[in-house]
Amino acid sequence: MADGEVQPLRIGTRGSPLAMAQAYETRRRLQENFPELCEDGAIEIRVLKTQGDMVLDKSLMELGGKGLFTKELDVALLGDEVDICVHSMKDVPTWLPEGTILPCNLPREDTNDAFIYKDGSVKRIEDLPDNSVIGTASLRRQAQLMAKNPTLKCVNFRGNVQTRLRKLEDGVVDATLLAIAGLKRMDMDGCATSVLDWDEMLPAVAQGAIGIQCRSDDERSLKYIDALNDPDTKVCVDCERAFLEALDGNCKTPIAGQARVMDGKIKFRGLIAMPDGSQKFETESEGEIADAKKIGKEAGEKLKAEAGEKFFEMMVEMSPQQVLGQITK
Repeated sequence: MADGEVQPLRIGTRGSPLAMAQAYETRRRLQENFPELCEDGAIEIRVLKTQGDMVLDKSLMELGGKGLFTKELDVALLGDEVDICVHSMKDVPTWLPEGTILPCNLPREDTNDAFIYKDGSVKRIEDLPDNSVIGTASLRRQAQLMAKNPTLKCVNFRGNVQTRLRKLEDGVVDATLLAIAGLKRMDMDGCATSVLDWDEMLPAVAQGAIGIQCRSDDERSLKYIDALNDPDTKVCVDCERAFLEALDGNCKTPIAGQARVMDGKIKFRGLIAMPDGSQKFETESEGEIADAKKIGKEAGEKLKAEAGEKFFEMMVEMSPQQVLGQITK
């Protein structure tokens, strides 16, 4: 690079259509806030493949859970190959590698799950015919589905949004569930049969939120991404992640948790369950926004105590085949 030439801001991202849409949104917001980033070459988007993208014939739990979609991005960030990384927050582990921080959440999209039935004729989980086959790689969704109807068959359903919808069209499964946020970001929300409210399907921790990570000593990147942070989203995501951390959550435990800011307070709902939906523990709490992390942590500790050690021991002892989708579709 020539003397005096400004290094471009390098954005690291996965290569899926949804990840690219989130990287483009980040670029757009940066350019709206900083005119110097509108110049040709001022921003570069660098696509990185993660283990989670490359191995699609195994469930997330079999592959080792959290970090599958972030580890390669972390390495690139710490190796100075990229300056910032754009993540779906629900993929980000509750711990971050030393030397990195995640100080920014973009304004959150709708957090609910979309329900998609093969011909659009069934709009609610309660109306699914017995023994319907549901494609999902999510234990959270499986547990809540089977709590409503134990005859439902959940099969492991991996791949990007387009791949999953194609499998649905091909009749591999009867229905599937996807985050409506991702569908909206790709202008594909029209394919949703219905959008499920929290009583029907409590969403995942940090669902619908985009996070931006950088090196903790990178003042230039920090200046840029600090300007994009949405305080309400950040406080809700922090509350939900504190709940997850208190439960030591991983891809083997069905966990749901959602916070929202209402009337100057933060309100939280959380849930843990057995993968087959046979046991479910729920909690609700609210408090001051400044206490968001404390509220999430205490909610997690409360459910951990209610469920008891035996609950978590059983979860650890279960094999992947016992837990999710005996077959991969």
